[in-house]
Amino acid sequence: MVDKAKVKKSVGKATTHTKNAAEVAKGKVKSTTGKVVGDRRLQAEGKIDEVKGHAKQAGQKVKENFKK
Repeated sequence: MVDKAKVKKSVGKATTHTKNAAEVAKGKVKSTTGKVVGDRRLQAEGKIDEVKGHAKQAGQKVKENFKK
């Protein structure tokens, strides 16, 4: 039988990982667009989004390792 709690936990982890990866990707797109267009502000915003996404990913990994 499938343990619904484990499935729900796995789906939650996957969702969080996806959101964080999307934030990193969004940051890379913004940064690259800013670089191509010559907009330093957009480029900086992209770098900030990218760093926030990486920080969230690292935090999530630490959180998961403590729960094991």
